[in-house]
Amino acid sequence: MQLPLSLRTQLLQTFGERGATFLQELPERLDYFSRRWQLTLEAHFPNLSFNYVAPVRRSDGSEAVLKLGVPHRESFSEHAALSFFNGVGCVQLLDADPEQAALLLERLHPGDQVEPLAFTDDAKATSILAGVMQTLWRPAPPSHSMLTIGLWAEGLQTLRSTFQGGTGPYPPHLVDAAEQLFTELLASSGDPFILHGDLHHGNVLSDGRQWRAIDPKGIAGDREFEVYALLRNPFGWPRQQPSLTRSLERRLDQLADLLPLDRERMRLWSAAQCVLSAWWDYTPHDPSAGQDDLRVAESLLSL
Repeated sequence: MQLPLSLRTQLLQTFGERGATFLQELPERLDYFSRRWQLTLEAHFPNLSFNYVAPVRRSDGSEAVLKLGVPHRESFSEHAALSFFNGVGCVQLLDADPEQAALLLERLHPGDQVEPLAFTDDAKATSILAGVMQTLWRPAPPSHSMLTIGLWAEGLQTLRSTFQGGTGPYPPHLVDAAEQLFTELLASSGDPFILHGDLHHGNVLSDGRQWRAIDPKGIAGDREFEVYALLRNPFGWPRQQPSLTRSLERRLDQLADLLPLDRERMRLWSAAQCVLSAWWDYTPHDPSAGQDDLRVAESLLSL
């Protein structure tokens, strides 16, 4: 079975033996879910990373998308988030087997992404994403199975343990700042909302009538946290800015005008999360990964 090298690499680096097992069993799983949900498979989408995603046709002739991945904490949270949003501001979940990280999703047409707009009309792209945020956000229920910002923040603790108490290739002042900010912002958070968790330009598509999100992480916490993915994306955008600090300031000003949020908390949450995102990208084979995130964090802290 021919699969993109990007998918094989990410799965093996992220999940190790479980990733290798997923790749080995993928043909069998595709056959199983094709029969179970009566699907006709088409060629997978390009640029796969952590999941196998392909368009399918259902027995009634309607189109859908099949997404298969390695079962883990984030895949369970994604399923819970899709169920929570229930198609409002987000792609509709049609069927699922969360224990096997299998999702059958509505297919959005024409499926245009916001991403190209970020390089031609960034203000419009920012406005679209802000509108999707407001459509999605609802107070978190008393009990849920989704992730929290606090759980994500715990991932930063492994950075120092990896480098024997140091910060490795990461500037100490940025790691110190991120650790302090997560502690202070979590302590001062109000009642949590359910957020998308990764609402960047590539995760918002057009259905022909409105813009809707795909691939929610499903995370509970401050609404101000949500904007970090917008500020650090699209991929390559930070390096193309003549002045990254001014570009980020412009985005923050616009978001503060469009959303009922605290501008300073948006800035600080985003700076902290960008450091954590850079750490998530780290591999011993490429210690320079995540440099764009560090640039964004540095710029945000300088504002």
